[in-house]
Amino acid sequence: MTTRLPSTAPLILIIEDEVDIAEILDAYFQREGFRTLHCDNGQWGLQMLRQRRPDLVMLDIRMPGQNGIDVLQAIRAEGRTPVIMLTALTDDVNKLLSLRLGADDYISKPFNPAEVVARVHAVLRRSLAPSEAPEERLHLGKLVVDQGSHSAFVMDDDGTATQLPLTLTEFRLLAFLMRKPRRCMTRLELIEGCLPESDALDRVIDSHLSKLRRKLSDAGCGQLIETVRGVGYRLWPDR
Repeated sequence: MTTRLPSTAPLILIIEDEVDIAEILDAYFQREGFRTLHCDNGQWGLQMLRQRRPDLVMLDIRMPGQNGIDVLQAIRAEGRTPVIMLTALTDDVNKLLSLRLGADDYISKPFNPAEVVARVHAVLRRSLAPSEAPEERLHLGKLVVDQGSHSAFVMDDDGTATQLPLTLTEFRLLAFLMRKPRRCMTRLELIEGCLPESDALDRVIDSHLSKLRRKLSDAGCGQLIETVRGVGYRLWPDR
């Protein structure tokens, strides 16, 4: 299902097998001026993602066949399209797994559609807003963060640049820490600085940073991010 809104309106892909829920989301999004697409399974959803390049994906976890976790992994293997997970599950394990795999937010069913719209606006603001310093680059050893292009990469000894496959939240956390290396940032500071519109908890930040650490380590940057027990995190370039 699509709308006739202007082509410049943000496009949201809804991957949800429950028709009633999909129709409610579609109606609320259209009322807020979004364009929408809907599909009821993960395989079709990935095809629509590649063909239409939506600005954001609403992704249900429990679907027949390819579940939402598998679809999220496929999305993250291909790019950084913002993803909000929809789940009827009440346990934190699946929510945290989604965040570790790169989801930008999650919403539990049953939900208030107006809250869903607000969360979508928040994620889109973070993903579509231009950087305050578009030409500014942050350097730390062989690690470079380009705030203008929202990209981070590692420079090899021969001058080759390898881009880090970061989610938007991971990029924001890394840039936030790099602006003040060696300074310890509390979890609250990280939430307010990188996820200001979210209701994220401390353990959500822990999950994002855990995955960011692993990506930095895999890229040959070692253990740049240090945990300060009982306080928070800091970037320690000499480790």
